[in-house]
Amino acid sequence: MKAVTKLLSLALLLTGTGFSQMSQPLVGEDTTKISDHVWAIMGFPNIAIVVGGRATLVVDTGMGLKNGATIARVAAKLAPNNTRLFLTTTHFHPEHAAGEPGFPAGTILIRDAVQQQEMEKHGQEMIDMFSSRSAQNKELLAGVVLRPPDVTFTQEATVDLGGVTARLLWFGGAHTKGDELTFVEPDRTLISGDVVQNKTMPNIFGDGGTPATWLAVLDRVEALNAAHVLPDHSAPGDGSLVGAERDLISGIRTRALALKQQGISADEAGKQISSELKTQHPDWPNTNAGGFVKSVYAEP
Repeated sequence: MKAVTKLLSLALLLTGTGFSQMSQPLVGEDTTKISDHVWAIMGFPNIAIVVGGRATLVVDTGMGLKNGATIARVAAKLAPNNTRLFLTTTHFHPEHAAGEPGFPAGTILIRDAVQQQEMEKHGQEMIDMFSSRSAQNKELLAGVVLRPPDVTFTQEATVDLGGVTARLLWFGGAHTKGDELTFVEPDRTLISGDVVQNKTMPNIFGDGGTPATWLAVLDRVEALNAAHVLPDHSAPGDGSLVGAERDLISGIRTRALALKQQGISADEAGKQISSELKTQHPDWPNTNAGGFVKSVYAEP
């Protein structure tokens, strides 16, 4: 009950002034308990720390060496007797993956093969783009060298942490081509990256997935029957977030295809749908669906 109360309090905080914390490039050391074996550092992005009896898994790195070192330090405090540290990333963007050099030597880096392909193709390009956005970003990302993972997998990798199993999953393209999900057993906790968010507009980055493939991924995610969901850029919640994400994406896609059939331009359709979503969800921080509507229009 205490954990549920903390999550509800956090969700309320993030819908108010605390939401701005999630766009700050420096992560802190405070943690929130998501489930029996999963803690989160809430920030940009939310970092998951999964603790078993022998080993710890961190999901995502923060942006740059300083953030990576902070996260590794927090993980060590949560489980000081664990002898192994695993690291994985939800996708290849710098706030999720470019803090890896800050983790200690011996950290075992695992990543799905499609994500790694994106990293090799666009990783440095993304670091350069993020570095250009602010002096702080430039400082955080200075000297970052992306190393290859120790382990790659195609569809699933299982990590035994000692009484806790983490299933690392690739179900297909959504926000990016290589989006990785982590499902923690026995907690039934889903670490969802951008694939499942909370009161947040979906966004397909660059040459990522399509609205149709995102929906296909969500069909497979629903079959996991998650009890807890930790997104990367919004508040945690229960398993109903998966169905809510599917309803949101399906609704936008259906409406956009109808407007496309009527000969309405993608820009105008985006404005109409964004306005409709604002009416439906007045408490959401942002209901701009313009980019996602363009992704619907671009589908084959």
